[in-house]
Amino acid sequence: MKTVIQKFTFILILFIGINLNAQDWPQFLGPERNSTSPQKGLLRSWPEKGPEVLWSVNAGMGYGGPVIKNGKVYLLDRDDEVGDIMRCFNLQTGEELWKFSYNSPGTLPFPGSRSIPAVDERNVYSVGPNGDLYCIDINTHKPVWIKNIWTDFGGKNLPVWGISQNPLIYKDLLIVASQAPQAGVVAYNKNTGNIVWQTPNLGNETYVSPAVAKNLRR
Repeated sequence: MKTVIQKFTFILILFIGINLNAQDWPQFLGPERNSTSPQKGLLRSWPEKGPEVLWSVNAGMGYGGPVIKNGKVYLLDRDDEVGDIMRCFNLQTGEELWKFSYNSPGTLPFPGSRSIPAVDERNVYSVGPNGDLYCIDINTHKPVWIKNIWTDFGGKNLPVWGISQNPLIYKDLLIVASQAPQAGVVAYNKNTGNIVWQTPNLGNETYVSPAVAKNLRR
């Protein structure tokens, strides 16, 4: 039987009245991780023919998404026969500026990537479906540090859908919900990869990503 690797197209569209450089979207759920954009003048309805397509690129099948920082687009792509691929594009033109791939083969019930990266001024962070957590320097395009949020904490057989995790940058921390047998939520020093703190296991694995909440009690 032939194995067919499907492709999807990553498309950038222009929303009328929005400057492409006006707003970064550097992590899952936006700048403040709250599903809210501070942009003004957003469209209330689509044009009759839809928004203008500025550029498109072919990317591997997956369930993740891109982030945007300083005029660059970062996307975790995947080839199940080879591994994960971090790709960086020019926001204006769609030109691929660089990519970094690493060996992490394997197929899950729903193949492909399933993580949205997080990017700051120095590094881009991503989690592959096998639990590989990579911190990649956006200037040298090489790994700064590497962890595995599943096997590092006693995980053996992957959860049925793999690891679906969108890392959170908070101050000097890079936080993930490992949900491995020996850890629930783990905070790394975002520059070194050293563990700053971790919680015990919080129960069965879940497909959630961390967020910061303020305690309003006085």
